[in-house]
Amino acid sequence: MLYLHRRKINGTKFLLIALMLCISNLSLAQANYNLSDHDSKSYYFGITLGVNKSRFQLNHHTQFLLNDTVQVVEPLHAMGIELGLSATARLTTRFDVRFNPQLIFTERNIFYKLKYPDPIDGIEVIKKVESIIFSFPLQIKFNSDRIGNFRVYMLGGVKADIDLAANARARRAEYLVKLEKLDYGVELGMGFNFYFPSFIFSPEIKISNGLKNIHGRDENLKYSNVLDRIQSRMIMFSIHLEG
Repeated sequence: MLYLHRRKINGTKFLLIALMLCISNLSLAQANYNLSDHDSKSYYFGITLGVNKSRFQLNHHTQFLLNDTVQVVEPLHAMGIELGLSATARLTTRFDVRFNPQLIFTERNIFYKLKYPDPIDGIEVIKKVESIIFSFPLQIKFNSDRIGNFRVYMLGGVKADIDLAANARARRAEYLVKLEKLDYGVELGMGFNFYFPSFIFSPEIKISNGLKNIHGRDENLKYSNVLDRIQSRMIMFSIHLEG
């Protein structure tokens, strides 16, 4: 009994010590409250660095069922990078609006399996569709309460994209999948603000889905006529450095 009673006292002491440490850490966080005047700013700016994982969302054309050449068409994932700027304006204590133009270098590939070997490509073909995209997202951010030097936020918005490498009007495109230059879509994500003495470090994950059919379908191209709609899909992992 004495042993059990001593174990109970030791457990109580441990809980009290843990509670005291939490209070001490909270007090220390409040004492080192970085950028305390930041929440009073009406606007602020930043830069964006990140990577992305992108692919196409494909819809087969009825020609695919009638085609005896192409047996399989599937999208493949590929990685890319992004660079950008950001401008954020405060609407309320909870809501911000952010304009985050970016230059995105990405690649979205399509896998084909042919019934008969192609003289150049063979039976299994991967068409690499490289893109250089100017993206113009406009987002609304919902901010949580700030806990010391930490905050969580959610965001949603719309975007407009210009693909500088689009080839929808290319004349020599026998072995290409043609894409339109303009795209638009919606975005949804979340991130974290870490406040340092001179800047805010904000890792963020975001899903970006295109709504427009960007496929410039060509009946005369075997890699194009089996596809109807092509839409963009992207997951973006970004770091925002803001002041």
